[in-house]
Amino acid sequence: MPGRGLPARGQASGQARGHNRCVIYKFKSAASGDVVMLGPQGDQVLRLLGREPAPSGIVEPSALGAAIAALEAAIAAEAARPADAPAEGDGAVERPEPIGLQRRLWPVIELLRRSQAEGVPVVWGV
Repeated sequence: MPGRGLPARGQASGQARGHNRCVIYKFKSAASGDVVMLGPQGDQVLRLLGREPAPSGIVEPSALGAAIAALEAAIAAEAARPADAPAEGDGAVERPEPIGLQRRLWPVIELLRRSQAEGVPVVWGV
């Protein structure tokens, strides 16, 4: 019902209120279960794969090996960077440890590996 704060049919909830659309990526393959990511994290994955973020796309079976290698290289590069030294003193605020690429990308890499083993593409937004 569009008049009661609900989006019009076929419209994302953020669009109905004039906000930027909240993107959720769902990476799918016939070889495995879906991997769902929020927009910023999905955008990051696509950029690491050398692609511009897009609402839909495909990684063909012939490109899966390169996609896996690109994500693994990003994980290795992050691991090679020195960690920021924690602040000391009375005024230091303890912050939760950020989620690293290894943890964030593991489900995507597994999806790509299973898809590569079965020779099927990985798609999103379709």
